[in-house]
Amino acid sequence: MFFVRSLSSRIFQKNRSVCKTFTYSNKRFLRKISLCGQYDFDLLVIGGGSGGLACAKEASSFGKQVVVLDFVIPSEKGTTWGIGGTCVNVGCIPKKLMHQASLLGESIQEARSYGWNIPDPISFNWESLVEAVQNHIKSVNWVTRVQLRDKKIEYVNGHGVFEDAHTVIAKMKNGKERRITAKDIVIAVGGRPRYPDFPGCKEYCITSDDLFSMPTSPGNTLVIGAGYIGLECAGFLKGLGYEATVMVRSMLLRGFDRGMVDLVQAEMEHKGVNFLNGKIPVKVSKQPNGKLLVEWKGGDEIGQGEFDTVLVATGRKALSEELNPSAAGLQIHPESFKIITNAEQTNIPNIYAVGDVLHERPELTPVAIQAGKLLAGRLYNGIQEQMDYDNVATTVFSPLEYGCVGLTEEEAINRYSENKIEVYHAYYKPTEFFIPQKNVKHCYLKVITLLEAPQKVLGMHFIGPQAGEVIQGYAAAIKAGLTYQHLKDTVGIHPTVSEEFTRVAITKRSGDDPTPQSCCS
Repeated sequence: MFFVRSLSSRIFQKNRSVCKTFTYSNKRFLRKISLCGQYDFDLLVIGGGSGGLACAKEASSFGKQVVVLDFVIPSEKGTTWGIGGTCVNVGCIPKKLMHQASLLGESIQEARSYGWNIPDPISFNWESLVEAVQNHIKSVNWVTRVQLRDKKIEYVNGHGVFEDAHTVIAKMKNGKERRITAKDIVIAVGGRPRYPDFPGCKEYCITSDDLFSMPTSPGNTLVIGAGYIGLECAGFLKGLGYEATVMVRSMLLRGFDRGMVDLVQAEMEHKGVNFLNGKIPVKVSKQPNGKLLVEWKGGDEIGQGEFDTVLVATGRKALSEELNPSAAGLQIHPESFKIITNAEQTNIPNIYAVGDVLHERPELTPVAIQAGKLLAGRLYNGIQEQMDYDNVATTVFSPLEYGCVGLTEEEAINRYSENKIEVYHAYYKPTEFFIPQKNVKHCYLKVITLLEAPQKVLGMHFIGPQAGEVIQGYAAAIKAGLTYQHLKDTVGIHPTVSEEFTRVAITKRSGDDPTPQSCCS
């Protein structure tokens, strides 16, 4: 036993590229050798976001030597952050927290109707919210670093660029460089907001990279872009008491069900969010009073307006180009600049990719996490399971949330033809909306099925409170082969909004009114 330990120590001191794990017991000595060969590590992960970290931690659990590179290039406004990626620092987490702050403000107002004595007026402090959000983010950054240390995953705060298919140069903040080699490499660098090309944009506009840590309140805000990021930001800003306007070039929430999107917009307008439809920005300039003058056009119409903040949310660009991909021979899509893969494997056999950097894959944190875990399992634990990118549920955290899973009505028609699908739909009235007399006009759901029995469910869509919580359970059911008959046979929990899916019975084809007469009709 002493000889083996001494020998292993000498080998490791002589050649650190040989990676070994030893397991001891009273009865026997088991020796497991993980050979990195001529490489420093078994696995190098470029990108410390959700997908990369999930892959790294899973690979480490299988006894592999892993290194994670992560580096945040400051935004145009100088904003930067710690390890954890977009979701933790400037995405899902701060967005949901600010959305919750907005909902709480609305709930405080409604509380008066339920008998609570609330001082009038109530006030909101942006600086306090930002401090609380940033403190939470920093705690997650710290926990992430601790997890990497506990799992013996090396963390390098450096910007990685390829030298060849097995070699990455990590460029540090202090200007130094470190050359790292690995048998396998996983790209998980995600993307950053894309700046439109018009005068004054980069000089005066912010993006979602900057919004959640703004030291002063945004005030009257123009959001350029009508994807889910733009609508969510406009929604919670309005809920926090700021004027919010959304500039829409063509359509809201491209890729989502059009009927549901129309209701999302109608509800946002009801809440006081303004929309500039069919407009594109031409120029942003700073005025002597500190305001930002935005000029826009739409067809033959030219307009302008003054705002305190202009937030651009016109899509995101993958960070693949920053990796010097040609040095590794990587195939990049010429239009999206995203990485083309087959089951997360690129055209270079030892290089893989997960998350938002993938071409034609959902840009969602849980997708990246699942794909990263499964990839590590296939590489190092002999599993065969592939990532299933179909029927991935998502939610838009607009003021009245929109959750969905599966096909949109338009996709179902295109795939199966209109005469082979059935669309069940219903408006409904959340019980908690009655006393404060909240608007129920846009609380709506639809279930898209095949017409032929047993009517397999193709898609489910829900607009209403807690939409994400509602749709998550039905997403599991769809994975398990949910049919309309299953929904009919399910007894709902009353009174909840989720039970409305178990009661839906009116089809679009029938032409009957889907509006209920009471909460229990």
